[in-house]
Amino acid sequence: MRSTLHGSDLKRLAGPGGSSEVPREPPVPGVPLDRRLCQVVGLNQNYVSATGTLYHIQIEDRGPVLDRVSAREVRRVNVIVYANYGEPNARIIYGRDYDFPDVRAQEHNRHIEKQIPELASAARRTVEEKERRLVARIKRLIRDYYHSKDEATKKEFEEANALFPFLFSRAWMELREERSKGIAVPPQAPSPREPEPEAPPEDVLYPLDPELRERVIEIERIIIELGRDLQMLKARGIADDILLQTCRKLVSRAKEGLSGREATEFNARRLDMTRNSLMTTWRQVRSRLR
Repeated sequence: MRSTLHGSDLKRLAGPGGSSEVPREPPVPGVPLDRRLCQVVGLNQNYVSATGTLYHIQIEDRGPVLDRVSAREVRRVNVIVYANYGEPNARIIYGRDYDFPDVRAQEHNRHIEKQIPELASAARRTVEEKERRLVARIKRLIRDYYHSKDEATKKEFEEANALFPFLFSRAWMELREERSKGIAVPPQAPSPREPEPEAPPEDVLYPLDPELRERVIEIERIIIELGRDLQMLKARGIADDILLQTCRKLVSRAKEGLSGREATEFNARRLDMTRNSLMTTWRQVRSRLR
C-alpha cells in the first residue's frame, strides 16, 4: 500500500458527508422526494486499533446514483478507511460501496441513518481482521528471511515495517514470545498454483484519486459477485472446466492488478479493460443460472 493523503483529501474529510440542503416546505405524503433531498449526514470518525494504529473511517451517503455495473439506480453509501491518518504515510486500506434500494422517502432516509453506525462497526471489524492477517504475513516474512537471507524477502518486510510500524512491532513481539516458550512453527499449507476465483481479494490498493478508486471498488465487487455465482454453478453441477479455467485466469489477473504491485495497472484505461472483461464473463456465468 503506497497511497498518501493529499491536501485535497484532508479538505474533503473536514466535515461529515451528506446534504446540507433543507426543504423549504414539508414533503407531500405519497410524493417522492427530490433526489437532492435523498441524502443524510455521514460519518468521519478516528479509530485506534488493537495494535495502536490510527485509522479514520469516512462514510458518505451519495444518494441516488446510477450503478455502472448493473445499470440500475441505487441509493449508495460509500465507506473508506484511512490507515496512519494524519501521517505522511497515510493511505486507504479499505473501500466499499453499499447499495440500497432507491426509495425516495423520508422513511428511507431514516433507515439509511440507522445503517451508518452499523457500517462503521463492520469497517472496524474488517480492519482488525486485516491486521491479524498482516501480522501473520510479517511473521512469515521474518522467519523466511532468518532461514534464507533472501534480499527480496528482507525488502518486503522492511517495507511492511515502514508502512505498518505498530503491526511490525506486534509481529516481532509475538515471534519472541513464541521462541521463548518453545512454540513450534506450524507448517505452512502449500498455496494453490492459482487463487480460486471464489475467494474475494485480500490485498487491494485503493487509489486516492476518486475516479480510479471507484473503478477499483467496482472491480472488487464484480470479483466477489462472480465468485458467489460460481459457487452456485458448482453446487448445481453445471460449472464446466473451460468456464472455471477462464474465470480463474481473469480473476487471478484482476487481483494481481488491484494489489498495486504493477504501477502501470492503475490507470483508467487498464482498469476499464479489466472491469469489462470480468463483466463479460460474469454475464456468461449468470446466464447459466437462469
